[in-house]
Amino acid sequence: MARRPETALEPDLPIIDAHHHLRNRPGDVYLRADFLEDAGQGHDIRASVAVECMAHFFPDGEPLLRPVGETHFLREQGAGTQVAAAIVGYADLTAGAAIRPVLEAHVAAGQGRFRGIRQIAAHHPDPAARGSTGTPPPMLLLDPAFRAGFSQLAPLGLSFEAWIYHTQLAELRDLADAFPDTRIVLNHVGGALGIGPYATRGRHVRAAWGAALRELSHCPNLSIKLGGMGMRLFGFGFHEQQDPPGSEQLAEAWRPYVETCVEAFGAERCMFESNFPVDKGSCGYVPLWNAFKRISRGWNPAERANAFHDTAARFYRL
Repeated sequence: MARRPETALEPDLPIIDAHHHLRNRPGDVYLRADFLEDAGQGHDIRASVAVECMAHFFPDGEPLLRPVGETHFLREQGAGTQVAAAIVGYADLTAGAAIRPVLEAHVAAGQGRFRGIRQIAAHHPDPAARGSTGTPPPMLLLDPAFRAGFSQLAPLGLSFEAWIYHTQLAELRDLADAFPDTRIVLNHVGGALGIGPYATRGRHVRAAWGAALRELSHCPNLSIKLGGMGMRLFGFGFHEQQDPPGSEQLAEAWRPYVETCVEAFGAERCMFESNFPVDKGSCGYVPLWNAFKRISRGWNPAERANAFHDTAARFYRL
């Protein structure tokens, strides 16, 4: 990253980083101090949303309750700051109604910061197309057992984070229609695949993905996160370059995805995210937000305020 330093553009623009991770695993450490170092380089990061990454579970006890350990960890990481001002944890919703006490334990552990659940559903039958480390079963969002657990979210005021590939967006439409009172946010612009069998089919992927997003936008309970495009699965290959991309190169690559999302959902249901440290494999924190600012320069002030700050503030009650 030091080979291509950048100064933060528009340093007074308020930002909520709507999606990042914190963890301390062997060879994979990214804690509050690391996030603050990245976020403290010139952009006006007012608060952040820390999302589960299947880490720091309780080592023993009731298996369904062990993921509550991650909420304890994230709350402790954010203590006294606006880092992890909102926490999204993991729970196995396929447990059905039995998941209710687990959700209540998450809420208690978050001490006012816990907002929802992410259970990764990203599945593809071709291993070469899989860009996520999770290995969920196919059609998880359609599973009756999963939906029995999903039904427990809204009564507790909790939301759901959907991480799926673009080939699964119809499944999310079915889920959102079945539970119109549950707020759902689609992660990482809907996971438009650009690897494996999709590596040479970018135009076809964008057409299918865009059409599915427009269908999803008819669900008023759905929002979408703009980011995650530094991941390998999008097929940009930035992680393989000798030098990291600058914000102009990032903006050029990411613009079609961001603009399609905003056209479909409206900025009032879109929120920018860093997805750090995952996206740090492709670019630095300052260039990432500079790229989003370049992409949005032609938007009106209300649209920019929503995408950078206000949508996340409303969705996560910050």
